[in-house]
Amino acid sequence: MVDRQGRRASDSSGDITRRELYFFNLYRLLEAVVYLGLILSPMAGDWLNIAHSGLGRTVAFMYCAVAVILVISTDQMRRHLQMSISVALAIDVVAASLVLFSIRGGHSSIPMMLMVNVGVAALLLPFRHSVVLAGLAAAGVMAPSFLALLNNIPTERSIVEAGLFGLAYVAVAALCAYLGRQMRETEALAEQRGVDLLNLEQVNDLIIRRMKTGVLLVDDANHILRINESAWHLIGNPSPNQRDLGQVAAELSRRLYHWRHSGRIDQNPVALAADVPEVIPRFSRMAPNDDTHILIFLDDTSLLSRRAEEMTLASLGRLSASIAHEIRNPLAAIRYSAQLLAESETMDEEDRRLVEIVNNHCTRANEVIENILQLSRRERSRPESIDLNAWALAFVEDYKQSNDIGQDHLRAITQNRQIEAMVDPQHLQQVVWNLVQNAIRYGREPGAVARVVVVARMVSDKGPPVLEVVDRGPGIPAKVAAQIFDPFFTTSEYGTGLGLYLAKQMCESSQATLEYVPVAGGGACFRITLSASATLPARPSPSEKA
Repeated sequence: MVDRQGRRASDSSGDITRRELYFFNLYRLLEAVVYLGLILSPMAGDWLNIAHSGLGRTVAFMYCAVAVILVISTDQMRRHLQMSISVALAIDVVAASLVLFSIRGGHSSIPMMLMVNVGVAALLLPFRHSVVLAGLAAAGVMAPSFLALLNNIPTERSIVEAGLFGLAYVAVAALCAYLGRQMRETEALAEQRGVDLLNLEQVNDLIIRRMKTGVLLVDDANHILRINESAWHLIGNPSPNQRDLGQVAAELSRRLYHWRHSGRIDQNPVALAADVPEVIPRFSRMAPNDDTHILIFLDDTSLLSRRAEEMTLASLGRLSASIAHEIRNPLAAIRYSAQLLAESETMDEEDRRLVEIVNNHCTRANEVIENILQLSRRERSRPESIDLNAWALAFVEDYKQSNDIGQDHLRAITQNRQIEAMVDPQHLQQVVWNLVQNAIRYGREPGAVARVVVVARMVSDKGPPVLEVVDRGPGIPAKVAAQIFDPFFTTSEYGTGLGLYLAKQMCESSQATLEYVPVAGGGACFRITLSASATLPARPSPSEKA
């Protein structure tokens, strides 16, 4: 965006330079025509003392031809601006000096015209170049008078007058160079401000277009002037040619009419089209007491409800954490008492069964408390670069040593290349541990053993690394799969509904994503898409080197 606006500003500056050069070359052509007029005029002999008419005619004709060529080649002069202007001004000085030499009269029109050339060149050139060229012009104007003085040729033009013109050239060049620098700085600042304003306008337009709140701008005739993407979706995706608010959204037009005449806003949600969320319209004038342009804001009630749910969930989380702290101590006392009762030698089998039930339910309640506390005090992620292949192999061995999986199968599948990923190893351990436990518990057909695989792979050569936990069980129904990551959602009477929710939250804190992917032919796959390591390049594994 900035580059495009910068190129536009550069093109505008180039057009200005071309225009200045063009008029400068036109003025040079005018000078050449004046020189021809002075030399070839029939009345020249009456009021001009032409000493060298042949030289004057030759110079005037040649200067006129050069002026025409320079006018035609204006575009080419822009490519080498400083050199082109310097050479052109040198030609101006030589032509003026030779014309002055061929005319012995005391007329000052030629030095006066040359002063314009010096000033314009100084506007377009840096200060040092312009002063040097002004000195050259001063020397060119003084040269004919100086030669006449050396050769004792009578002339009405004194050396003092020529010197004053030379001094004026230097002064005009210095002044114009300063003004030119100020002009270029001001022009560059104005162009930069223009670029900034255009960029700001584009940023504002992008923000408005991508806002979740719908925004419309309508005039006093209910004609839609501007509309963002959210508003377009919330009014039913009308045709871009439909700009009449009454035809696009009749209920919105009715509410706008009611607001214009009564000043009251109907706060009841309304669906402006079929199969779109309900919205609450709000209206605002662009200026006080001015109904020519009205801003309409469409607040999506589903977003408001979602925010309310998030706030409620956060409040419930804090409340649950405080309740969990209060329950933990009595629960520990109950469990300890049940364990002491179980050690009694006089207890019959029925009472032992009741004590066992108390212990089991205490364990289940303690798991719920631990999940709630973990949800409220989740630690900050500390990602680091790990070798995903080595991590998967080590995880499987660690899980088998820590859990008796019996006849169930758990193995790791890796690729023949080193896969570097950025993740918090502790969070990843908790997430995959939970997924593997769920897969062994639920990912099996009735009467069959569980077959669980932990897969570490790259999506593609340039894709992100992924870690998958795959089972060959009955899979998860589509309706259930849409809710499995919601907090407190569970299909088991002994579950808390927080395991997968916590796993997803931990993945997101490590810039990873957790998703459920159905497996063709039966089974479930939980895929963790990780961030590729930016510190260590991918290199072949030892098996590849061998």
